[in-house]
Amino acid sequence: MEFETWWLLGIPIFFALGWVAARVDIRELVSESRTLPTGYFKGLNFLLNDQPDKAIDSFIEIMKLDPESIELHYALGNLFRRRGETERAIRVHQSLLARQDLPAEHKAQAQFELGQDYLKAGLLDRAEEAFNHLISTSYSVQAQRALLEIYQREKEWTRAIEAARGLQDSGAGSRQKEIAQFYCELAHDELVHTHPDAALVMLENAVAADRKNVRATMLMGDVHLARGDTEAALMAWRRVEQQSVPHVALVAQRLMDGYRALGRPQEGINLLKFYLAEASSIDLLEVVFKAVLELNGVEAANQLVRDELRRTPTLLGLDKMLEARMMNAAPEDQSDLSMVRNLVHGYAQKLARYQCSHCGFKARQFYWQCPGCSQWETYPPRRTEELNVMN
Repeated sequence: MEFETWWLLGIPIFFALGWVAARVDIRELVSESRTLPTGYFKGLNFLLNDQPDKAIDSFIEIMKLDPESIELHYALGNLFRRRGETERAIRVHQSLLARQDLPAEHKAQAQFELGQDYLKAGLLDRAEEAFNHLISTSYSVQAQRALLEIYQREKEWTRAIEAARGLQDSGAGSRQKEIAQFYCELAHDELVHTHPDAALVMLENAVAADRKNVRATMLMGDVHLARGDTEAALMAWRRVEQQSVPHVALVAQRLMDGYRALGRPQEGINLLKFYLAEASSIDLLEVVFKAVLELNGVEAANQLVRDELRRTPTLLGLDKMLEARMMNAAPEDQSDLSMVRNLVHGYAQKLARYQCSHCGFKARQFYWQCPGCSQWETYPPRRTEELNVMN
């Protein structure tokens, strides 16, 4: 009982000690805040109220009073960079690096900020040099990410592969998908310069990095075609279905041209009809429609479009059906059909876009790398209206 009584008596004592400690901390905090220039608080207030111009003016005044303030240099440099005043940001960070007494940790940070300035300004060679100085520092991973971005901008795909592998080795996550795409870029360049054998080597490396890479399979078909082996090209393009049925639309025209070149156009039509039944696609329908129109006539093409529109009702499909109807319409109906088709076609073209799933950037053509956010494989191989219907 005596033990419990002493504990009860100790509670007020502990409370009093805590109160005294808190008062001491508050006094120290108030004392420290009084030593800060008033311009510092003004700058913070301007930042919080989205007034970066006035914030910069306040911080510049503080730097005149205290040029040794390192953190303020960083804040001011970042503000300049965000506003697009990269020359001023560069000067701020260069002045930091020029200081002989700058600790190694801050020197690396200033070097990284300077590299970011150069990158924002589009001075890629200087940015690359700045980031290369950071490979053996605590900013190594951030520097390698920046270098990877630079190499992609410059289309230096071999160096991009090295940078991506360096990031993987540093534990920054898998980059196999990007590495496969870089090899595909190299293969495409070799094909453009009519070097199919060199392109095939690059594609084998791409598949080794990412066996699910659809682009590599498509390009392998192009390599076989460049070598004159149409049958092998068709086999490669047909393998796309095993990887991703929706992506078949991207090789539909290649397949039809290949079967036509071998004198087997009806076999190509039958195959594409089978793919169309598996995964509805306006791009695939376009290829099949033209092939059926050429080989089987207007009525067969009309029937194909009607059946597809019933199965997947879209404005893009309606546009295609009106086009088919106009081919077989009586002369007195041509004018009305043309008016309706022109109206529908105008709206349909606005929906005939591919859209990046990462940033929402829309484009008329399909991209493997988004022009908006530079991410790889973020474009679904279907138009926006088709995706909306599916959802």
